[in-house]
Amino acid sequence: MLEIEKFISSFARKFDNFLLSLIPSKPYSPKLNEAMKYSIKVGGKRLRPIFLTEISKIFDVEEEKALRAAAAIELIHCYSLVHDDLPSMDDDDLRRGHQTCHKKFDEATAVLVGDAFQALAFEILSDKKTHPNPEVRCLLINELSKASGHMGMVGGQMLDLEAEKKKLSLEEILFLQKLKTGELFKFACVAGPILSQNIKLDNFINFSDNLGLAFQIKDDLLDVEGDEKEIGKKVKKDLSRGKETLISFFGKENAKDKSKELINNCIKLLEPYGKKANKVLELTTFVISRKK
Repeated sequence: MLEIEKFISSFARKFDNFLLSLIPSKPYSPKLNEAMKYSIKVGGKRLRPIFLTEISKIFDVEEEKALRAAAAIELIHCYSLVHDDLPSMDDDDLRRGHQTCHKKFDEATAVLVGDAFQALAFEILSDKKTHPNPEVRCLLINELSKASGHMGMVGGQMLDLEAEKKKLSLEEILFLQKLKTGELFKFACVAGPILSQNIKLDNFINFSDNLGLAFQIKDDLLDVEGDEKEIGKKVKKDLSRGKETLISFFGKENAKDKSKELINNCIKLLEPYGKKANKVLELTTFVISRKK
């Protein structure tokens, strides 16, 4: 295993424990509580949280503040996955090698788990523990709301559902992916500067635009080339649903070249931060070398 993979794996274990600690210990509904914890325990790379926390270190943000913002974005991501797996959406039985939430419990519970994750994300961001300055908390809430709502992830998912069996232009594919994937990566990249009360966000917005698209291209490549057992979910889903992706538009080799170009853009954008950005640099390169 590469050093960066060990680093990500170690972070994910510790972060999962932190995430679980934020789930109420005395729930009104034990079943809902169990389903929420189950959906976290199935694991994941936790790339959005790790980018958020490592970028926060560049700006000397306190660890707990960064972790709380990271928890908020991962809860939004977890909610989206639980809902995406439902029969009315992607209809998946497996997530990271485990039964999806609606298969382990039931569809109604899965809907409520997603709802609860979303509400908890904003409860965390609005708490003074995340930042003593209410303006900073409001800005974080505003950014995550935009990234996850109808002008962000949810809007992208709707466009993705509508795109089945349709011919899309390159501009339409890029816009869909920017909303569906890129906007959450944007929050992960700008939350650190916001927490540090550094209002100059342009560099990390540009960074996130390149990173999010590179990540999506790699995801699409894994759907085409990946091993189902290693990835822990169905592959070739886009092809079976007749979805246009950057792979179907460019072809595999050109898409790989495009992802390398995007990562090189990210590397250049990190240059002003010197050694403080070394770990972010390693993570950035990992995005297109990962196997799952």
